[in-house]
Amino acid sequence: MDNIFQHINPSQLETLAGGDKEFIKEMAEIFLEQINEFVTNMSSFLQEKNWERLAREAHTAKSSAMTFGMDDTGTLLKNIQLECEAGNLNDVPKMVEDAINQLQAATPEVEELL
Repeated sequence: MDNIFQHINPSQLETLAGGDKEFIKEMAEIFLEQINEFVTNMSSFLQEKNWERLAREAHTAKSSAMTFGMDDTGTLLKNIQLECEAGNLNDVPKMVEDAINQLQAATPEVEELL
């Protein structure tokens, strides 16, 4: 089953769920709402150059992404957080753009879990 997805790997979620399909469905619904929030917030904080809030948002998004097996996205979000906290901001706009693209690309795959 895992091979059908390019962006998510639901095996970790399936392990957490222990066969509870309702749990998987609930988690998928929550993540879909969160993706929209993460995308909106990260875009806004980037435009506002609010690095502290962008770092926090990336940290929160990282946990959700990792739950859905999005390890590369999780790593990218962690790097956004660390770069913002360290004040190394040159690469942050491109990193945020990449993270947003990856989260949005995962949306139809998460919808399939429903």
